[in-house]
Amino acid sequence: MEKTRYQRGLDIMNEITLTDNKEIGTHADIVAAFKELAPDLESFIVEFAFGDIYSREGLTKQQQTMVTIASLVTLGTEPQLELHINTGLTIGLTPKEIVGTIVHLIPYTGFPRVLNALKIAKKVFAQRDVKVNE
Repeated sequence: MEKTRYQRGLDIMNEITLTDNKEIGTHADIVAAFKELAPDLESFIVEFAFGDIYSREGLTKQQQTMVTIASLVTLGTEPQLELHINTGLTIGLTPKEIVGTIVHLIPYTGFPRVLNALKIAKKVFAQRDVKVNE
């Protein structure tokens, strides 16, 4: 039996989400926070973003997350960046890969965005007690 878009998306979302630290935000927290204000946001996130986009072949979960991190740095969307740096660590990206992804953007997006992103990465690494040089 083929999974619905919602179930496929929910499975992927749960696979890449840290659940043992309630102080770290998740995609499910976003859905819950806006459920009353924008009830259809859940289907956009779960069905479209995860059920359709993240389930596509061609990129690994790590590659998808590195692309997402790069895009969020470029856009300057720090709250979402924090969420996806956490996702990166959860799915096995190393701190060096995350920092490397961010620093690589200097010539494309500039020092201010990169410095802001590194500040977020530093915060996430500290929250998760992750050492960068190990």
